[in-house]
Amino acid sequence: MRFRSRARTVTEADLVSFINLSWLNEELFTDTSDRAHMAIPGRVVPGALIYAFAEGLITPSMQGTGLAFLNAELDIAAPTFVGDTIHVECEVIERRATAKPGCGLVRTRNAVLNQHGKTVLTYTPLRMMRMKPANETKAH
Repeated sequence: MRFRSRARTVTEADLVSFINLSWLNEELFTDTSDRAHMAIPGRVVPGALIYAFAEGLITPSMQGTGLAFLNAELDIAAPTFVGDTIHVECEVIERRATAKPGCGLVRTRNAVLNQHGKTVLTYTPLRMMRMKPANETKAH
């Protein structure tokens, strides 16, 4: 199973609010005076914010079925900047039942892409999800 989320543009207000909320006061995110001499020129956004936005973009598709977030590996592939528009491409890569009736484990590969189609972040969350009873999953 695969799906693509809606898109969202990252704004200056998003960056400022996230920095203030998270206390990520790294000058890479807060100093706008001399960007040419920074490690990444431009108004770069923390990967943690992009991850949070990605989760916000895909969780509506799991409404009522997600039970627990258990694990994830996360890689930041490229910077994201204020003004970039991102979306998530989600693919189920693993699923299995648990010993607990009605519960299963689902791992997805979530790729966050910018408006140019470039992957900026990937992560592979493992979630406990509510499963349909076996008689509901068979084709009629």
